[in-house]
Amino acid sequence: MIGRGIDQILPHPGSPTLSEPYIKDAAEYVRLAEAVNGSIQKPVSFSYIWGDALEEFARKRPDVKIINLETCITKNDEPWPDKEIRYRMSPENTPCLAVAGVNCCALANNHILDWGYRGMIETLETLDKAGIKHVGAGKDVAEAEAPATLKLTRKSDVVVFAFGLQSSGIPQSWAATANTPGVNLLKDISSMQVGRIKAKIARFKAPKTVVVASIHWGANWGYEVHAEERIFAHQLIREAGVDIVHGHSSHHVKGIEVYGDKLILYGCGDFLNDYEGIRGYESFRSDLGLMYFSDIDSSTGKLKALEMVPTQVKRFRINLAPQKNAKWLAQTLNRECQKFKTRIVLTEDNRLRLLWRGD
Repeated sequence: MIGRGIDQILPHPGSPTLSEPYIKDAAEYVRLAEAVNGSIQKPVSFSYIWGDALEEFARKRPDVKIINLETCITKNDEPWPDKEIRYRMSPENTPCLAVAGVNCCALANNHILDWGYRGMIETLETLDKAGIKHVGAGKDVAEAEAPATLKLTRKSDVVVFAFGLQSSGIPQSWAATANTPGVNLLKDISSMQVGRIKAKIARFKAPKTVVVASIHWGANWGYEVHAEERIFAHQLIREAGVDIVHGHSSHHVKGIEVYGDKLILYGCGDFLNDYEGIRGYESFRSDLGLMYFSDIDSSTGKLKALEMVPTQVKRFRINLAPQKNAKWLAQTLNRECQKFKTRIVLTEDNRLRLLWRGD
């Protein structure tokens, strides 16, 4: 989430005006963060917010980097009515995505229309100009449902579909139609819906093609994975041809499952946000996140390995988490992974490794 307070520290901050119940100026989020972790020398560089993550990217050299972008990129001042919390980043600050090498942004979430249709369309156009693929929102339902194809150098592709569910707070009125812009909003997660998704994936599934289903679902807080979510994830893999389920919405990490040797991330947590200094959910540690480096066999879509790098947001910057926080993440994930029969190991170099199949 690189809007609101984070936008205010970048080189080209947009309007700070907010209509939230308690905070009316986005700069207040900067002051809250500074009160907790120290001053931020503004403006920061475009690379500042990624901090230690950039070295990890250089170390691992992933083929693709996929994120859920939870903000509009717009200067539009006409907000979606009756929505209190709205995120936006100035289009001039888009280089912050490019400097991190982001390849694809999933947009089927509950903030992409915060600033109306104009704000969403400006977001799409800005990402297009930056050469960054996007998926899950569009000028009509056909565009919102269309996947993003990421070409790899070794004659394989990654195809990303993005879906939103109302359980994450996406209003039904945001659903794209044949005549209106919006998001790829699923009415339900029934077997019939799986059949529709399977038909769409079949058009793109080919040898050495890894299919990612990026899903914005569930509440912001709480570790529970509902039975219907798990069934849906299993059906996407078993019946629709999905290789990775990339789940998000929770502001903290959730359990991880491997089903049929395919990876399911039920809730990735927040990688970057402006929540420093905000009180109320401290026990969930939303300041702690993970970088998920999945090693996938492109010929089968099966998971070969998953390494996770523990991170911590301080002063609106991603930092490598100290060992005590990495241990907290490992313990929390192990507790939540028990039901999925997976385990987490904290390695000597302060990384987390996923174990499954009795490893």
